[in-house]
Amino acid sequence: MLDILQTVDAWLANNDQIAIATVTKTWGSAPRREGAKMAVKTDLAMIGSVSGGCIEGAVIEQALDALNNDNPRLLSFGVADDTAWEVGLTCGGRVNVFVEALDEEWWQLVKTRTENNLHTTTITIINGALAGQKMVFDEQRDVLYRTDKVTDEHIASFAEIASGTHQSRQTTWQDTELMIDVLNPRPHLILIGGVHIAIPLQAMAKMMGFRVSLIDPRKAFATAERFPDVENISHEYPTKALQELGLDSSTYLAVLTHDPKIDDQALITALPANIPYVGVLSSRKTHEKRVTRLREAGVSDALMEQIHTPIGIDLGGMTPENIALGIIAEIIAVRNGIRSEIAR
Repeated sequence: MLDILQTVDAWLANNDQIAIATVTKTWGSAPRREGAKMAVKTDLAMIGSVSGGCIEGAVIEQALDALNNDNPRLLSFGVADDTAWEVGLTCGGRVNVFVEALDEEWWQLVKTRTENNLHTTTITIINGALAGQKMVFDEQRDVLYRTDKVTDEHIASFAEIASGTHQSRQTTWQDTELMIDVLNPRPHLILIGGVHIAIPLQAMAKMMGFRVSLIDPRKAFATAERFPDVENISHEYPTKALQELGLDSSTYLAVLTHDPKIDDQALITALPANIPYVGVLSSRKTHEKRVTRLREAGVSDALMEQIHTPIGIDLGGMTPENIALGIIAEIIAVRNGIRSEIAR
């Protein structure tokens, strides 16, 4: 959603007609996952993607036809199909894509909630006479929007479906195919220290869809000029700043200053919150001294087991950009559940 938001808004401001394509289901090595989107307008301009370039041409053709004829449709591509071979899906994957004219009222609602980092679930009927009908729920299953042919029966049943779904997927209800499109709050990366490594790290994190905040009581280090991709800059010490920002299951922390007066505060505050990732920039010898200080401050060994240090995946490079890449790579791996071991 974020990757197409600004462009689609510009098209709408220009009164362009827009079709939108959404990946609803994938199998095998399909390069884009459920919920991925591509928008296209009548002059063939496009933004986003539904594959690695394999099927975009065929999807654009179908999307424009759906736009011109007001006829949304579910497309299916697979390596075994002649059509899929012709459009280039030769990598062994299969993908379903739903194409429709953009519902501007729905778009404005979901766009606003995305910008405000609010959990939002859209359920769209993707086959049959009601294809394209949709409803939007918030996290409490309250209905925020419904198209004109959505019935009370739909609302009751789909609210139940929405409550049990945390990832976008295609499903079936009473022989009706549905796309459950879940927009979760963006993950939050908090940087402790406006050091050189943090500059490329902020940009990489933003590119990966993270909100980024920076904490550094040293005002010369933490400036908007040095950190244009950071949403929040705090010059408070971490104890206060972390409490103000909040620590939850979507928070990732990179502690970077090498200054115990700052770093230790961040760890003492963050570790009891059991957030998904706490990484600290240091050598193993420096970390041994840190462990002693944290024990003296009352931090248990069990809590210190959460700390990833040396921070990041070792890529063999020593530049700030290489180190930042290793950090964001480790955070993404932890987020995806494939690097859960602790590197102390």
